Amino acid sequence: MILMKIKLNGEEIEVDGRKLLLTICEERKIVIPTLCYHASLFPEARCRICLVEMDGKLVTSCSTKPKEGCSIVTNSERVLKARRLNMELMTPKPPSCSKTDDLEVCDIYSQVGLNNTRFPELRNYKPELGAAVVRDNNKCVNCGRCVRVCADIQAVHAIDFSSRGHYEHVAAYSEKHLENVACIRCGQCILNCPVGAISERSHIEEVVAALGNKKKHVVVQTAPSVRVALGELFGMPAGSIVTGKMVAALRRCGFAKVFDVDLGADMTIMEEASELLRRMEKGGPFPMITTCCPGWILMMEFFYPHLFQHMSTCESPHEMLGALTKTYYAKKAGIDPEEIVVVSIMPCTAKKFESTRPELHSKVDYVLTTRELGKLIKMKGIDFASLPDEEFDPALGASTGAAVIFGASGGVMEAALRTAYEFSEKKPLGKIDFEEIRGMQGIKEGKVTLQGKEIRYACAHGGANARKLLENMNQYHFIEMMACPGGCIGGGGQPIYRDPDTLRKRMEATYAADRGMKLRKSHENPIVQQIYKEYLGKPGSELAEKLLHTHYTKRERF
Repeated sequence: MILMKIKLNGEEIEVDGRKLLLTICEERKIVIPTLCYHASLFPEARCRICLVEMDGKLVTSCSTKPKEGCSIVTNSERVLKARRLNMELMTPKPPSCSKTDDLEVCDIYSQVGLNNTRFPELRNYKPELGAAVVRDNNKCVNCGRCVRVCADIQAVHAIDFSSRGHYEHVAAYSEKHLENVACIRCGQCILNCPVGAISERSHIEEVVAALGNKKKHVVVQTAPSVRVALGELFGMPAGSIVTGKMVAALRRCGFAKVFDVDLGADMTIMEEASELLRRMEKGGPFPMITTCCPGWILMMEFFYPHLFQHMSTCESPHEMLGALTKTYYAKKAGIDPEEIVVVSIMPCTAKKFESTRPELHSKVDYVLTTRELGKLIKMKGIDFASLPDEEFDPALGASTGAAVIFGASGGVMEAALRTAYEFSEKKPLGKIDFEEIRGMQGIKEGKVTLQGKEIRYACAHGGANARKLLENMNQYHFIEMMACPGGCIGGGGQPIYRDPDTLRKRMEATYAADRGMKLRKSHENPIVQQIYKEYLGKPGSELAEKLLHTHYTKRERF
């Protein structure tokens, strides 16, 4: 810490000279608007909305540090006028904030006092409609956050700036459609777009239509991380566990059955742990890479197709549960599979694309993000906060703590290790919590002994960390990859957050939910045991391979 004395809006204070002016002001509850700033990235000072005066000169607070004895003014007429002008130049056509959901730019308009603009609209772009992500450059203000997140945090580089001057805009490589370049559909650009120029491809209308079709039996299944984030859309603190209220809300939306993707996660572990042990018996190939992340799958198919032999062939949990819904459940309930509509509630935009992959023969009809579910609940006029807690429907609703932690980086691996150990050693696992692979560190690692052999494992979250881990992959036997920061808790379909600590709170909530479960290992799930006994036979059986496993496809980058 480098302490120095400065004046901030006339008040003499002592500050850490290593901190940015923006941070110093935020710590003192002084609101400084900014569009381009991202806490995890080097400040480029591109938007220039965060201007303040330092010793009489206008400077960008997001990229400037204080000087000993300097005087900072954040609210002078000169500052406010400069912010308004810069905002006006960036957004010649302001969005209708009364009709938006959660856009940062709406707060910024209020903060800078801008109601209308004087400059003509020069842009006329055709919106891009993809299977997962929708782009509308007519709303874009060229703040650059999406470009930098895609490059620096995800290490994908699917988008960049094109052209210059008035005609500068964000575009995919060589001005191609985003669907035709190496985009992994992770949706991190959506979370970081302050103006709504990038959004998910909505399936709300299709789901509402299905719910209104009396000939259809519409079931819904919810992912582990949705329950620790959904509450934020209704004013609850980050990390609130709203499982029971979520189930109650879904019933009131009109779904015939409410199932838990956590059961699909338990199924995934049964197959995956067995697959790991088979590889140990055969001597490889190692490392085996586990994931339930379609974003990472795309990243591998675009950039690392040589890793196909290392990938677990297990489908993701919601695809497994979708398959079981239209086979096992349909048979037990006496319902024609053609009459069943499966809707997945996911933290992830890439799951929308995943459900269109031909090799999966997906049984999931529609995917709604956590944000879309929030909109649906509000459309139905449901008072979420006042709902009672209700339970999942028992047919495919039982789950374990191991499944809950799938939503956090390291959770899939930890769940697999719990089961692989007991499958291998034929005795109870002494250590339930693999704490070395928990937390927000980009790469985490540990080791365990199975069949007398030391097994080294590691996990990474965020594309850049995944690339870094792959540089040393040969020293491990087991690897988990998640494309989004924090894992599914930070997925592109989750509630948009501005406090970086939000991910930590969501992650802690997943482990709290795990600790509160009666059963904490996937193979203890009684419904899973019943499904194998009555239908699949055993993990890795011919029917299990047909229904629950997949293959991968090499993709051209451009």
